[in-house]
Amino acid sequence: MAMNKKALNAYNNVHVASATPYADGIQLIQMLFDGLVDALSSAEGEIQRKNIQEKSRCINRATSIIYGLQDSLDFNKGSDLARNLSDLYEYMVRRVIFANLHNDVNALREVKGLVNEIRGAWKLLPSLLKQQPVAMAS
Repeated sequence: MAMNKKALNAYNNVHVASATPYADGIQLIQMLFDGLVDALSSAEGEIQRKNIQEKSRCINRATSIIYGLQDSLDFNKGSDLARNLSDLYEYMVRRVIFANLHNDVNALREVKGLVNEIRGAWKLLPSLLKQQPVAMAS
């Protein structure tokens, strides 16, 4: 439940979809990844158009989403995975800030590639959870 509340708060903070109150935890995380890819793609386009103000807005949105994802990690239930993801999110933030400072679209593309890998795993999660056998009480 804590993950759902943290993810919901992150989404509210970055003003993403209005369907958020009806989404479960997995859907919220997927929506955050979708929003992050959109923000990174938009920032890349704004760098190419040399629109500094909009680039900054997109970069701020991307970093807010990454921090929202980081805040949703549950270190009690998945300590190693959560720690590794937290480190990866920190790296992503550093690369996005680098991209912002140097107008480096390659840094944004690198982060987008990392995000797409994690996002792909989250998209598989619902089908994997459905395949798990349910323990029956004797």
